[in-house]
Amino acid sequence: MKNKILIDAERTRYLSGISVVCQNLLKALHEQGDQAFSFNVYGARNCFSNSGYPIKAWKSWHRFLHLGLQDYHLIHIFHQSSSYFNLNFKAKKVVTLHDLNFLHEETAGGKRRRNIRRLRTNLQNADVVACISEFVKEDYLKNQHLFGVKIPQQVEVIYNGLQFPDENKVFGLGKFETFKNKNYFLNIGVLFPKKNQMSLLKALLLLEEDLVLVVSGSKKNYEAEVLKFIADHQLENRVHILRNITDDEKYALIQNCDAMLHPSLAEGFGIPPIEAMYCGKPVFLSRLTSLPEIGGPHAFYFDDFGAAAMAEKIKNGMQAYRSDVGYEKKVRSWALQYDYREMAAGYSDLYRRTLTS
Repeated sequence: MKNKILIDAERTRYLSGISVVCQNLLKALHEQGDQAFSFNVYGARNCFSNSGYPIKAWKSWHRFLHLGLQDYHLIHIFHQSSSYFNLNFKAKKVVTLHDLNFLHEETAGGKRRRNIRRLRTNLQNADVVACISEFVKEDYLKNQHLFGVKIPQQVEVIYNGLQFPDENKVFGLGKFETFKNKNYFLNIGVLFPKKNQMSLLKALLLLEEDLVLVVSGSKKNYEAEVLKFIADHQLENRVHILRNITDDEKYALIQNCDAMLHPSLAEGFGIPPIEAMYCGKPVFLSRLTSLPEIGGPHAFYFDDFGAAAMAEKIKNGMQAYRSDVGYEKKVRSWALQYDYREMAAGYSDLYRRTLTS
């Protein structure tokens, strides 16, 4: 008899990096076709027209009453803050932990306590916690006491997996064709203080290149600060803020950029740098949280967020990149360890071991 597994993919209702990675996992599991398992997907029906698996339809009231969970041997909660599996159930429970960034940010005590309570519901009864990086694993083990863990618990690392385009495909810039003749650095992510884009703007005053910010969301106060700095320093023609771009447009911007700049203060993983490395581009990262692990030995790292130090690091790094004829091959090879099929193979093995333990 096949083991029946439910994958909680409710958060794919929202556009985010976690949503993309979850979809990647479902696609790879379906491609692998492991005959030991029978998968169902929990989520909104309109998110999974091509998932290949039966859908257990999401309902908002499931946070209070969730029926039918006794049918499953294992439930995989892919979003650590999911609020739809609050009740105890007999199935084995796997939780993917993406980060504990709120413990490293300057947040009010009440918000910190709410975040802990939200995660405690899922973590305290998990048989296995799958962390997306060694940094997240170490962070969780150090702070495990905050979450009231009640049972012996495995804690493992399975890296997020990306679907990379064909390595020989050239993406057209389309409506961004004007960037083809520009030298520009690229930053992709939400416009939040923890992403530290303000440091890039200050360093830009000491550089000649443009800066393209691809923004998927923002905190209003921080965005206002960014826009004010741009206006105050007459950077309107050098800083380009783009929103709502397609995957093809994203890869076109990566293929045509000089480098990816990602000086984030808190990351559980770091998808944009990996995408840039797959395209053979140099990446400049902070040394904080998971980024040194994800970027590895071929990335360049900021040791100081002062404008002069960052500008100098970028100039020196670009010179080193241009003089290394093997750089593109090295960073592409490094990025391939984060292929979506590698992630699915890791979870398949984890499901098998958890169900037989």
